[in-house]
Amino acid sequence: MRVSPFSLMVGGGILLVVGAVLPFLMFVQIIVSTLLLNFVSAIATLLGMVIGFTGLFEYHRTNKRKRDG
Repeated sequence: MRVSPFSLMVGGGILLVVGAVLPFLMFVQIIVSTLLLNFVSAIATLLGMVIGFTGLFEYHRTNKRKRDG
């Protein structure tokens, strides 16, 4: 089962947004800052970057193959 590069980039972007919004909501004290929530935020940011870059590299690799023939 292959996932398209575009969906990897979108999923990574969503995780990056979640990883940025959660600390902001904790900072303005809308949600309570807990150790678990801090870890979730950090892991969402890290996974978002990894998944997004993976999608970007896959997109570049498939388009390079199409150009080169």
